Amino acid sequence: MRRPHAQVALLEAASATDAKTVEQLADETDLKPATVTRAAFDLRDDGLVAVTESVEESAELTEEGRRYAEAGLPEIRLYRAAVDAGADEDPVSMGEVIGAADLDGPAVDIALSNFARKGYGSMDSGELSADPDAAPGEDEEAAALAALAAGDDVADGDVLDELDRRGLVELSERTVRSVTLTDEGVTALMEGVEAAETADRLTPELLTSGEWADVEFTEYNVEADAPDVDGGRTHVLRNMADRVKDVLVGMGFQEMEGPHADADFWINDCLFMPQDHPARTHWDRFALDVPPVDDLPADLVDRVEDAHRNGVGDDGDGYHSPWSEDFARAVALRGHTTSLSMRYLSGYAGADVDPPKRYFSVEKAYRNDTLDATHLLEFFQIEGWVMAEDLSVRDLMGTFEEFYRQFGIEEIRFKPHYNPYTEPSFELFGEHPETGEEIEIGNSGLFREEVLSPLGVDCDVMAWGLALERLAMLTTGAEDIRDLHGTLADLEFLRNAEVTY
Repeated sequence: MRRPHAQVALLEAASATDAKTVEQLADETDLKPATVTRAAFDLRDDGLVAVTESVEESAELTEEGRRYAEAGLPEIRLYRAAVDAGADEDPVSMGEVIGAADLDGPAVDIALSNFARKGYGSMDSGELSADPDAAPGEDEEAAALAALAAGDDVADGDVLDELDRRGLVELSERTVRSVTLTDEGVTALMEGVEAAETADRLTPELLTSGEWADVEFTEYNVEADAPDVDGGRTHVLRNMADRVKDVLVGMGFQEMEGPHADADFWINDCLFMPQDHPARTHWDRFALDVPPVDDLPADLVDRVEDAHRNGVGDDGDGYHSPWSEDFARAVALRGHTTSLSMRYLSGYAGADVDPPKRYFSVEKAYRNDTLDATHLLEFFQIEGWVMAEDLSVRDLMGTFEEFYRQFGIEEIRFKPHYNPYTEPSFELFGEHPETGEEIEIGNSGLFREEVLSPLGVDCDVMAWGLALERLAMLTTGAEDIRDLHGTLADLEFLRNAEVTY
């Protein structure tokens, strides 16, 4: 029997009684694992070997996990410091125990949450009590970290899952293939197997030398198993952003650009947002500890301040609330990309803004929101505005209907809303294709005179901020914004996501 060299080597190295892994056979034959795998599948198809597969799980410590393996888990350090302070007899100030445990930053919250979860004690009114019967020396998570740090395996899957949830280990799986000779394979070896010179393609050299007549060409098994290879692809949100840009450019819009970190003046003051508005506190705003912006146009600052203090027009009435130029010059991450609209409408960005004009951007914004299925700390906003004479809500609604129709979304609903900077204002809602739930997809309205007059705009401007991620949820069927991007992104979903409309 004549066989390719790799197959002969594999037959001679394999055993009829002991299964050998591809890696073991690769070491014994000096062949690459991929070559051994290919030869094993070919021999399997001819009945000469049996190939079995199993899934092997492994765990590797993260940087944080290695740190805790060396210094101890935060909750154990907290417990031991509490016992040393006498908290196993009487409650002790939490601050005192935390200081004694040498914990700071995120480690404090980690220690407190796991301290209670593991039954090491309790906390009440700023005081901490330790359970004298707790046994931190028997902590399974700590023991698993120590074992992994020493290069040993951990068999308890529940403990590994908890360590993975805490970000202390990275779990991975790999397929292990093992090869065993069949009776037919043993018979073939006894009858004699001869290595044949093989080639996987016909080359000019083989033709000119005449060697092609003596070469055995390798047969390709297109049905053979092969390792999964995940090639790169454009991210779902990048695809969606590019499509949004194409749609808006096709509708006659030009693109805006500008800084992610900007003066609060452009982000909020120009929008007639009072400086004591809740959205401008540290709870919602990411302020940056950098020098203030010095190059704001002085005449525009004066006009915006006057609008805040006194309103605009004969019937205007300002906010009667504090207004500070220092606050206006302070730098923060933009909470919406409307800061770009203010720069462009004021003429400060250097663009031509003689009506009629249409501008848009698809850029990131940043808000200190509570994370949930539809909110992240950073997100992409589809900003847009149209400047023209005699605009109405009908024009704005028609623009949205045309825009969303390009994505196969035929039904959107409008809900009246309040914004400090637009009047009238309304929110947009769309129906999720999988859950049937209505989710908010944007906010819009016609800019108020208090916004436009200081900017020097004397015609109507309709504007909006739409959520790119929520548009992606409507078109892909994603049920959680965290599946799309962020530390919890579902990579499998991103690899296979398809438009459902």
